[in-house]
Amino acid sequence: MATIDEIQAKFTALLANISPQQRRKLARDIGFKLRKSQANRIAKQQNPDGTAYEPRKPQRVSKKAKNAKGRVKHKAMFAKLRTARFFKVRSNQAEVSVGFKGSDSAIANVHQYGLASRVQKKSERKVKYAQRELLGFADQDLELIENLIVEQLSL
Repeated sequence: MATIDEIQAKFTALLANISPQQRRKLARDIGFKLRKSQANRIAKQQNPDGTAYEPRKPQRVSKKAKNAKGRVKHKAMFAKLRTARFFKVRSNQAEVSVGFKGSDSAIANVHQYGLASRVQKKSERKVKYAQRELLGFADQDLELIENLIVEQLSL
């Protein structure tokens, strides 16, 4: 898997030949496509290397959380976190960042690195969460970036 530095070195000279407006548009397109790709991967509950997320721990469940047949009704992990409201794209002609902001970034950070955190704000009890990589470059993401850059250069 290539690193960010390798990608940057590969395309820096090529991108110097396009106008600042085109670079800004390209950065914005890359950001939105990456966000969509990352959100789809998070929905599939996969790490960037293709392995599955560690499943949730079994929980005690209230009667409200069960349906008529007695099965537990869980929403998919990170369902709200992967929406555009929480999953932000920031770009300019020089860079693109895709990530979370504010308290959402704290939640994502805990899961990204498998840290310990309080389950509720006022709780004394801390729980160590399993590492689930929300953000990262998969091979498909690198191909996506390369294709967008080549497409922009061919215009």
